[in-house]
Amino acid sequence: MKKAITTTLCICLMVVTNVIGQSDPVVKSIIEIGTTDNQTMNHLDILSNRFGGRPIGSDAYENAALWAESKFLEWGMEVEMDVVGELPVGFNRGPWFGRMLSDNGMHLHFATPSYTSGTKGIQRGHVLIEPKTQAQFDRMKKRLNGAWILISGTNEGWPIDYSEKADSIRLTIIEKNAETENKNNEIRRENWYARGTDKPQKELLELMEEPALFYKEMREAGILGIIQKSKVPIRVMYDRKNLMDMTFETLPTVPDIKLDEHQYDIIEQMAKERRYFELEFDIRNHFKMGPVKYHNVIGIIPGTEFPDEYVIMSGHLDSYDVATGGVDDGSGATPTMEAARLIMEAGGKPKRTILAILWAGEEFGLLGSQSWVDRHKDELHKVSNMVNRDGGPTVPTGITVSDTMFADFEIICESINDINPDFPFSINKREPREKPTKAWGTDSGPFAVEGVPTIGLNTGDTKGYNFNYREIWHTERDLYNKSIKEYQEHAATVTAIVVYGIANLDHLLQRDGYYVEKKEDLKKKNKKKKRK
Repeated sequence: MKKAITTTLCICLMVVTNVIGQSDPVVKSIIEIGTTDNQTMNHLDILSNRFGGRPIGSDAYENAALWAESKFLEWGMEVEMDVVGELPVGFNRGPWFGRMLSDNGMHLHFATPSYTSGTKGIQRGHVLIEPKTQAQFDRMKKRLNGAWILISGTNEGWPIDYSEKADSIRLTIIEKNAETENKNNEIRRENWYARGTDKPQKELLELMEEPALFYKEMREAGILGIIQKSKVPIRVMYDRKNLMDMTFETLPTVPDIKLDEHQYDIIEQMAKERRYFELEFDIRNHFKMGPVKYHNVIGIIPGTEFPDEYVIMSGHLDSYDVATGGVDDGSGATPTMEAARLIMEAGGKPKRTILAILWAGEEFGLLGSQSWVDRHKDELHKVSNMVNRDGGPTVPTGITVSDTMFADFEIICESINDINPDFPFSINKREPREKPTKAWGTDSGPFAVEGVPTIGLNTGDTKGYNFNYREIWHTERDLYNKSIKEYQEHAATVTAIVVYGIANLDHLLQRDGYYVEKKEDLKKKNKKKKRK
């Protein structure tokens, strides 16, 4: 009898809770505002087209952070400008152009990585192919002055490393190439004397390839810059090898140009034919004196019952500046901002605190999220979930949760399928997985390493806009017009509902069954229990 009463009571409570989930006036208001007055694309317009590309250390990043702070305050939230770190110098990108001056001249399609040198105004010069041996360098060293140098290899986004360590590696290769060149000279002599005989001609040995092998020597000889082949769309990032050792007195001096592979091949062929032509570049890469601080921007909606427990929604505010960061990660930062606005505009008073975090320095190695996790280790057990968006402007199609969380999410997500029939939403179960030991490549990574649930929204290009994330990832095509309006707006609304729902549960999400318990972790847990 007692068991029957308990079962009936549980069913009644689930029914009441489910009715509350469906009829919550805040959720209804979020949906109404989200479908009639969604501001996600307005936020993205400002972030991408008024501020543009936003590497940390740039004025664009600082301005974007101050703007985001002002919006959170305008919406009635508390704000923390969370200092993450500082860079020794800052960097601002101006316009750039280039052209080939010849009978078949053309405008050049290229880019340069952040924190690399620009030109000294418009600079024009002839073109040479880089030397691969000391003998080749000696033969052309006088001609290097005032030249643009074609270097080997294909651009992968990073500039050429000119650190002392890199120079040491180059020196070793130069020495090995000198030995190979001596052997090749012997082979050439043997082949010369073998002409007209039955002896076969010997193949020359290959020299070791290293882009800008004589970088230091060519720079001292007065080259204007180096040019490397790049696939299209052109991808450029930043000088990760040398940035932290830069000072305003030791800034890079040689432009590092990544040129459209089709144009590179034309220019290289003309240089091999020793035809005379010139290239002209004007690259406005500007530095500023440091140190330059950078911040996470944290919008706070305080909890009414459990203020020391948290739900996090986030995207990273920084981006590379070869384009405007419209997708990576404007497509994550702006739905996060709009979800916060929707909750506030709808009069949301969550039981636990919601943190809307715009991370700094994700592109420089998860700097903002890792710093926050390191400084809040004692509070991570109170983070119910961390929802991070950093995968492009695709639309939410569902959510995948552990068995112990499934019932909670059935209630939380009940109203999502009422928003737009074009975007059906499903709740799926996942098996326990091993906890990662190393952060993956987005801001949820450091949280996952610490065992915090990082349940995000499953997404897809359900209407067939032919979106391709690899096309825009760190390339010149990472623009506002690559975002998808109806997907972005729906994402903001769904994020608001999910985050508000998690924050309004009477309990933190159950972590049991989310990760596989390893033997070492179980031993630690048992030891703690015995101590208690």
